[in-house]
Amino acid sequence: MTHLIRTVAAAAVALVVAVLAPAAQATTIERVVTPKGIEAWLVREPSVPMIAVQFAFRGGAAQDPADRAGLANLAASLLDEGAGDLDARAFQQRLESKAIEFSMSAYRDFLMGSLRTLTENRDEAVALMKMALTAPRFDPEAVERIRADILAALRRDAVQPNELAGRKWWETAFAGHPYGRVNRGTLEDVQAITIPDLKGYVGRVLARDNLKIGIVGNIDAAAAARLVDEAFGSLPAKAQLAPVPQATPQDLGRRVQVEVDVPQSTLMLGGVGIARADPDFIPAYVVNHILGGGSFSSRLYREVRESRGLAYGVSSSLVPLKSAALFFVSTATRADRVKESMEVIEAEIRRMAEEGPTAEELAQAKSFLKGSYALSFDTSGKIASQLVLIQIDDLGIDYIDRRNGLIEAVTLDDARRVAKRLLSGKMLATVAGRPEAATAAAPAPSQTPPVKAQ
Repeated sequence: MTHLIRTVAAAAVALVVAVLAPAAQATTIERVVTPKGIEAWLVREPSVPMIAVQFAFRGGAAQDPADRAGLANLAASLLDEGAGDLDARAFQQRLESKAIEFSMSAYRDFLMGSLRTLTENRDEAVALMKMALTAPRFDPEAVERIRADILAALRRDAVQPNELAGRKWWETAFAGHPYGRVNRGTLEDVQAITIPDLKGYVGRVLARDNLKIGIVGNIDAAAAARLVDEAFGSLPAKAQLAPVPQATPQDLGRRVQVEVDVPQSTLMLGGVGIARADPDFIPAYVVNHILGGGSFSSRLYREVRESRGLAYGVSSSLVPLKSAALFFVSTATRADRVKESMEVIEAEIRRMAEEGPTAEELAQAKSFLKGSYALSFDTSGKIASQLVLIQIDDLGIDYIDRRNGLIEAVTLDDARRVAKRLLSGKMLATVAGRPEAATAAAPAPSQTPPVKAQ
């Protein structure tokens, strides 16, 4: 049955690839520089009567003060809760009346934004987005309402093993570093955030020099330039960002238990990964797919779930941040099977580090990763998001055309060399669950953390 499922899944992917690959191959990106000197990347799509705009400001939660963790998240959550002369209700009504979608989210290194609108409502959408970015109100009623939502979520997190394992991992690995703080903050810090704090964060982070923009839709370059200058042109020229030091995770080789009385425990292992700009990143991306990034086809899935039934799912990922490169493995299992699960995961990581992938595994991974890339371009929003991510990682405007060639160029020798480099270090492990779940030995020295890749 498992073989049948894999065969059907492979056929489905092949069909989707056959349909969507030409769209990805044909994506033409224009670099637009506005009269005010702001750069944006544009993909014209005249057949669709809408416009999607994705943008990112460098800064994110890493800019939260040490005693105000969660500031970026709260600020981002409030940017569509009233701006200019419109309170929260009026602002939302204006969005809804024109079917305009606008949202902001905070991540560790970036504050990300999204706008989607019908072409006929472009001017209204841009005006509302401009107000949100340049004149947010932060009215007390809205602040307290959104704050209450976040506090409720944090209280729920306090009994969720996956949240607890992740929080403990970051706190331990990056103690004293901005990455050691949780994006959503703590109950104490979120309660302490003031309206001046929110205004100060926005004033420091939202600026033109740390901005990346992607636009997709029924719009030409001249109109796109006007849109960008209208929406972003009145922002400050330069952001006032605190430096975020380069860092490597600490306490590697240690295991930390977080006690929570639930029947299922979450395991999180993390260590040093490979930076996005490193020439070995693409080989590492392929190796990670074979190890645990490929879902049903990965070695970890086969050994942890299929062969032993230890967990419903298990995955590994590469996470290249601006100031740290990381690799993670995570899963959830019964409290009495944590030790066995950890041992199986460690053994597979060790085996991959020592032997690398087989030629067949490499060929299958390369075929899948090349073909499935088209799925990143099946909507205007996804294309706009890719334009921004490529700019953030400084991959070059021709990356879409080069990307599959980079994957195809990975040789078996490359994969085996990079597997050893990526997977031969110690890892910090956190286990959230009942105490008896933390009885396994420390992670083997042959383990290294996964990083999320494109």
